[in-house]
Amino acid sequence: MLRAPWARLRNGLLGLLLLVGLALPLGLGWAGFTPPAHALETGDLNRASSDRCLPLDEAEVIGFFERWNQALASGDPNQVVQLYAEHALLLPTLSAELRETPEGIRDYFTAFLARHPSGEVTHRLIRLGCNEAVDAGTYRFTLHDPEASVEARYTFVYEPEGGSWRIVHHHSSLQPG
Repeated sequence: MLRAPWARLRNGLLGLLLLVGLALPLGLGWAGFTPPAHALETGDLNRASSDRCLPLDEAEVIGFFERWNQALASGDPNQVVQLYAEHALLLPTLSAELRETPEGIRDYFTAFLARHPSGEVTHRLIRLGCNEAVDAGTYRFTLHDPEASVEARYTFVYEPEGGSWRIVHHHSSLQPG
């Protein structure tokens, strides 16, 4: 006699789980909420839960590189450092030293910006994930004082932090000869 109530309870729980399992992927209810696209510009990233994927497309990732290149053109290492996350890792092109603090990143770019670099992507591949974007490929830098052109491979990894998308990992290495 005890089996019947347990069976009804089990069937009721299975039905509830099935209903919830169908409702969540369909975006019904609170769990399907995604922040609006303007969240990227308004600072809503601070309020976005890490368990929700923020919207991002390839054009925005291309814009991240353009913003970084403009910061280089400013000649101000502080503008460049602001684009990196607090915990970012930089494996720079023209230095063997790993840079894993804002101070280390600033130190590298202070020397690099003295050469008045201008970067141009020559080939890229973008991969988008949940709250992460990877931009990898090759770029060419024109340097001055002394004049030089540097061909390098690169990887930028971006994640949302502190109200905007920031560089969490940047690896750049000279193209093999």
